[in-house]
Amino acid sequence: MAKVQLIGAWFSPFVKRVEISLKIKGVEYEYIEVDLINKPPLVLHHNPIHQKVPILIHDGKTILESAVILEYIDDVWKGPNILPKDPCQRARARFWANFIDQKCVPATRKALWCRGEEQEKAIKEAREALKILECEVKDTKFFGGDQIDYVDIIGSFLAYWMRLFDEVAGLHLFTYEELPSLCKWADELCDNKHVKQHLPDKDRFVDRVRGHTKTTRSV
Repeated sequence: MAKVQLIGAWFSPFVKRVEISLKIKGVEYEYIEVDLINKPPLVLHHNPIHQKVPILIHDGKTILESAVILEYIDDVWKGPNILPKDPCQRARARFWANFIDQKCVPATRKALWCRGEEQEKAIKEAREALKILECEVKDTKFFGGDQIDYVDIIGSFLAYWMRLFDEVAGLHLFTYEELPSLCKWADELCDNKHVKQHLPDKDRFVDRVRGHTKTTRSV
């Protein structure tokens, strides 16, 4: 059996996407934790351009970028589908995954770390994007229907990490009053057997975010 290694960081939602996908497929792998503040040669060697994780190494081959890695995992290993087999549904899944990564994630990050007018703009953008997702998941358990799929795994950032960011910053972006369907989806996803075992410890993660927020504000 070909050797599988995953280089990552415990707090990264992008690394956790890969772990969730490997779990769904039943793939055994070696996990290598790294310090992203003092990047080791292993990261610099396998990802010299972006110097970030996750990094998947399969039989000596390096695969980068979480969304790309998810598709690779789905193509290489048997088991439950991550991406739909139907071409139209597959394209639709890629569209919504891209919407989350290109619209929701950047706006949320800016809303948390920025200040003043830039933060207000980011909060508005995040709320608008989340309302669009609220409509999309309104009548389904998951974006993939009854089972989690590619969009749900990509969206795990919103279901867990974003809600913790929201709690720390007190932005009230992700509430049951504003987004009942999306909050219900987030609860279901975080309780899924393939997902919950790979979520970082809440207290440890919140301490990290609060520490980073204090450092950012003191600069």
